Amino acid sequence: MCRPTYYTIAYEINPWMSLKRQADSRRALAQWEALHRLLTHRLGARVRLLPPRRGVPDLVFTANAGLLHGRTLIRSNFRFAERRKEEGSIASYFRRAGFRVVTLPRRYGFEGEGDALWMRGRLLFGFRFRSDAPAHEALARLVGAEVLPVELADARFYHLDTCFCPLDNRTALWFPGAFDRYGRRVIEQLVPDLISVTERDARRFACNAVAVGRHLVIQTGISSSLARRIERRRFALHPVELSEFLKAGGSAKCLVLHLNHISK
Repeated sequence: MCRPTYYTIAYEINPWMSLKRQADSRRALAQWEALHRLLTHRLGARVRLLPPRRGVPDLVFTANAGLLHGRTLIRSNFRFAERRKEEGSIASYFRRAGFRVVTLPRRYGFEGEGDALWMRGRLLFGFRFRSDAPAHEALARLVGAEVLPVELADARFYHLDTCFCPLDNRTALWFPGAFDRYGRRVIEQLVPDLISVTERDARRFACNAVAVGRHLVIQTGISSSLARRIERRRFALHPVELSEFLKAGGSAKCLVLHLNHISK
């Protein structure tokens, strides 16, 4: 995670962002700290902090930093110039932490765990708005596993992690309307137990959740129907208010990158 010291709406690169609708910096910090306390104190997650950097407001959305595979970080190639400023900070941090840092060819857009999520031993790869379809072949060589590209079809759900969330090896949240027909078929064949969310819940970023064992950290305000369906799968829900980050098109998952045994 990365403390939102310099987080603000500084540009408009997705449908949620508006320079006329600024984030409240104090409220954003309080919401981020509540998420951090929930993950570390209540759920026992071990969290490392990427240092914030002035003039790089979206560094707080660490899910987009890259994709971890063992002790290797496949660093993101950001689509927009505004976010490319993050790349040096990300690479430096992970090298200092003892990781090998690699990148895909620059011609490929790739935005890390925002568009690449593991499910049943395969890597589901969302493309179109931020990541490029041909990158899936290079990814497959790096991770040594099958990569399943699925096309995103709604600009509001510009990253895979805004419309798909693995909960365990059998179960995932998803918003079907965010995918094209082929992508929906791929996901339906891959995931045995799919929990569909409505457009209303999708707009509340219900799919942008963080699973910690049988606990699910999720944006407040989801429908009672969706909550009941999740709880029937024996997941404990932990709602958290992240309204200031919704203004930039992100929620709990966007603020978290999963690490594998990171060293001190």
